[in-house]
Amino acid sequence: MTGDHVVPTGPLARRLLAAFLLVALSSVAVLTVAALVATDRGLASAEQRHRQQVADRVAVVAAEAYARSGGWERADLSAASAVAAAAGARLFVVGAGGGGMGAAMGRMHPGAAVEAPVMVDGTGVGAVRLAFPAGGTGGRTVAWSWIAGAAAAALLTAVLVSGYVTRRLTRPLVLLAATARRFAAGEHSARVRLAAPGELGEVARTFDTMADEVVRAETVRRRLAADVAHELRTPLAGLQAGLEELRDGLRAADPARLATLHDQALRLGRIVQDLADLSAAESAALALHPVDTDLAQVARAALAAQRPRLDAAGLTVTARLDTPAPVRGDPDRLHQAVANLLANAARYCRPGDRVRLETRVEAGTAVVEVADTGPGIPAEELPHAFERLWRGRNAARVAGSGIGLAVVRELIAAHGGSVGIDSPAAGGVTVTLRLPSG
Repeated sequence: MTGDHVVPTGPLARRLLAAFLLVALSSVAVLTVAALVATDRGLASAEQRHRQQVADRVAVVAAEAYARSGGWERADLSAASAVAAAAGARLFVVGAGGGGMGAAMGRMHPGAAVEAPVMVDGTGVGAVRLAFPAGGTGGRTVAWSWIAGAAAAALLTAVLVSGYVTRRLTRPLVLLAATARRFAAGEHSARVRLAAPGELGEVARTFDTMADEVVRAETVRRRLAADVAHELRTPLAGLQAGLEELRDGLRAADPARLATLHDQALRLGRIVQDLADLSAAESAALALHPVDTDLAQVARAALAAQRPRLDAAGLTVTARLDTPAPVRGDPDRLHQAVANLLANAARYCRPGDRVRLETRVEAGTAVVEVADTGPGIPAEELPHAFERLWRGRNAARVAGSGIGLAVVRELIAAHGGSVGIDSPAAGGVTVTLRLPSG
């Protein structure tokens, strides 16, 4: 499921959309007001400059009329009035003494008048005043209509973008919540599988990883229960039958019979311990405590622990542990893995067989090798050697649970290493553990 049809409509989506719209509306309103004020001031400034330029031209024409007539009394100001009228203004002429002259006189609004001095041969002989009408809003109307249209377009864009961003932000969360509900309802195959950017994508990926771990843990639990039932059934049946014979008086409680029942109980204990080890290795119960350690030293400790058992089996042990093999790992778990291999050799080899334990470093990899000259494993059975509860046909005569190598594989895999096994046709088994060298 990719969640392409999930439409966020919950409270979070509504609150985010409202927040985005509020910010968008506030921004558009502030920018619109600012644009209106700036436009109005710009138009007023441009209009004032234009009026002043008209007044200057009228002053030049009036100065020429003054020069031709020798004074304002006989000056022909019709040309100057025509220039002023072309700009939509009325002309007023003020003499050098401040009195009104010529073309037009009367009261005018001081804010609508523009004045320019009239200069003749460098001497000021008066001034012209142009009275413009109070209208002139055509430019402002056009500018304001454009600003209003732009504000409406910006607001529409903000609404659309807010809706898109809200959906992008809330869709992963809505999908995650829906998937979590499905998972909790028992649909353990439910996954988010959503490629989202940033932290939201990380949350989705983390949920999928968590779901995988839960399913894996549940699988381990089910398999462990099945393994326990499978492995305990036979020894329990034998132990129960023997005890019933003693209870019913069918067999005497002699030392030999009691020893047989004791062996059955010991086998049960070994199986339970092996199953516990395998469960810990396969599940999150395996708590590694990695430190810098020497794999050769770990192997020496494991050999010392298994030496009595190897000697009791009549095996000759050769150890080549002089080469340090530094790794980053849990010494106890690594000890357990090597000890399992040595215990397997003691269990399956024949008296007089040889066992070799060696550590070395190859191309940045620490290696532990346990080799024996025992009966070996047939080639067709080698691929199954690390399977849980698998025992080859040559192992039927030896007591065991078939879990030891599976535990070794899980322990080494938990350290980021690998396990290999080889058994040539001539006999013998070689198990090789490889770990990143620290």
